[in-house]
Amino acid sequence: MKKQLVMMAAVVVMLSFSGCKAIDKLTQFNVDYNSSLVYSATGLPLNLPITLNTPDVTTNSEEEFAVNDTKKDLIESIKLTQATLTITSPQGETFSFLKDIDVYLTADGLPEVLVAHKDNIPNTVGASFDLDLDNQELKEYIKKDAFKLKVTSSMDETVVNDVHVDVYTKFFVDAKILGL
Repeated sequence: MKKQLVMMAAVVVMLSFSGCKAIDKLTQFNVDYNSSLVYSATGLPLNLPITLNTPDVTTNSEEEFAVNDTKKDLIESIKLTQATLTITSPQGETFSFLKDIDVYLTADGLPEVLVAHKDNIPNTVGASFDLDLDNQELKEYIKKDAFKLKVTSSMDETVVNDVHVDVYTKFFVDAKILGL
């Protein structure tokens, strides 16, 4: 009889935890943003850091959260889960000119924070690659109306033509369950 009670208690505990995880999934979602930047062909120095800023990225966070049945004040955590650079022009260009890259997130009233990077980029990298992520808590940045990406990179080759780059970011959002 005692063994049966222990087994039943264990089953109830296991179901409770798996149920919470299933409910938790209902308040977790991804938000995607795209931005752009240009590596200019005019006189960028080799092996020295250069800084490029993306235009403001409008977050539309209130709308994004509403679509996912939550609000700003219920957000527990937002983390960057993907950052991808893709050359959009000129066609056939690769990132072989890059040596290193750091990507910072900035927003009004908040300090800039390193969110992604890639060191020792190989010459065989191609026209698109994913950055290594820095696992920062970013909820205050994404809750703002807009943010910018500040890109610091060094180049080991010159670029002959302006290189236009799409910067894709995906953020994982975790909100409180029913406001609890």
